[in-house]
Amino acid sequence: MVRPMLQLDKNRYFSANPEERRIARHLFDLVKDLPLLCPHGHVDPKLFAANEPFPDPTALLIIPDHYLFRMLYSQGIPLESLGVPRVDGGAIEEDHRKIWQIVAENFYLFRATPTGGWLKQEMVEVLGIKKRLTSETAMAIYDEIQDVLKRPENLPRAMFERFNIEVLSTTDAPTDTLAYHRQIKESGWKGRVIPAFRPDNVTDFMAADWQHNIEKLADVSGIDTSSYAGFIQAIEERRARFREMGATSTDQGVTTPFTIELTADQAILLYEKAMRGEATTDDARLFTGHMIMEMARMSIEDGMTMQIHPGVVRNHNPGVYAKFGPDKGCDIPSATDYVTNLKPLLNKYGNETRLTLIVFTIDETTYSRELAPLAGHYPAMKVGPAWWFHDSREGMLRYRRMMTETAGFYNGVGFIDDTRAFPSIPARHDTARRIDARYLAELVAEHVLDLDEAEEVIVDLAYRLSKKNYRL
Repeated sequence: MVRPMLQLDKNRYFSANPEERRIARHLFDLVKDLPLLCPHGHVDPKLFAANEPFPDPTALLIIPDHYLFRMLYSQGIPLESLGVPRVDGGAIEEDHRKIWQIVAENFYLFRATPTGGWLKQEMVEVLGIKKRLTSETAMAIYDEIQDVLKRPENLPRAMFERFNIEVLSTTDAPTDTLAYHRQIKESGWKGRVIPAFRPDNVTDFMAADWQHNIEKLADVSGIDTSSYAGFIQAIEERRARFREMGATSTDQGVTTPFTIELTADQAILLYEKAMRGEATTDDARLFTGHMIMEMARMSIEDGMTMQIHPGVVRNHNPGVYAKFGPDKGCDIPSATDYVTNLKPLLNKYGNETRLTLIVFTIDETTYSRELAPLAGHYPAMKVGPAWWFHDSREGMLRYRRMMTETAGFYNGVGFIDDTRAFPSIPARHDTARRIDARYLAELVAEHVLDLDEAEEVIVDLAYRLSKKNYRL
């Protein structure tokens, strides 16, 4: 069987309705070449500090991408056979050509998934590949990509510039020295790569090696963290250092958006209990909820945008976690209550115009019932875009349909790619801009919006909202 060439239709993701498609094409053309703002993601800053060639197609596109290997694992393909490193250093497949062949033989699994769409677009527009990835073409494509990656225009910094990225934010723990960010800054390169402050490894008593992390926080901040007062002072000191390196935002990944305002004495008792190694999961829940309140207070004081990413049961598969560690595709969405859990935070700080609180969810049932009404009332609160499992064609459309009538467009923050796979960034932004163009085209065709209004909104969604809300 002769496979057709790999092609990207210029009208992909647009409605099949001719009138809507024409309008969507017009709207998309207004934003397709705008710079990319990437204010939240997980690209390693070392990539740009070292600026070394990507090693090979497998190391670049497969091993770091849990979106990709989780689908293969769901079909019974062992993670070891895909080169995913084991915690104990045990044996894994080290032949990257064999790994690539496995992916190629099973690439049909990604039909109609966002991963399949992103990878197809990366192949064509980033790497210049014209053939479909199949069992028969796997090795030829591997060799072609290997040659492409050796070219100067495909070094990480050159890709950054070619992608037209205006700013990219990494995600960094308060215990991070920010050495790679400093190296980037001192190199003279003009690319803007900034850190984001994510304190989970010290604010969650249940975090792996919590007490060791508290010691590292003391070392990097120069502040004694044996007391609660010292801990808070060290957090504030690290936020200041992050800001010196360009940071404009913080982020907390929490199981629930539970918030509570503890008294100083209550917080001290919990912290001292944790320092003795006696904290329970209930203690951790209370302290994390209290620290969300503290982070909001600090954001009002220093101006950093605050993000929370709740509603995920992390490491749902204990066998995979024990063998391979976190972020291996076994995090699962869970039902989340925002109205009750955020009430203490919003009642204290929700009316504060100096705070920008961006709340994400992967519990879609909360969009129209809870998040849109909350963001549609409290000045401080905004709703993050469709996230993680819903960073997709259908997920983005559902988000717009469930959010817009109650919260409007301007209580959102545009598009956030939240990526670990650097070469996928242009494809992700392209998809979001196309879906927004499609949604707006439908509103114009049905006379809900005038065309000039849609022309303004599409630019806001693609660029201006992120720039404003992340203070970029």
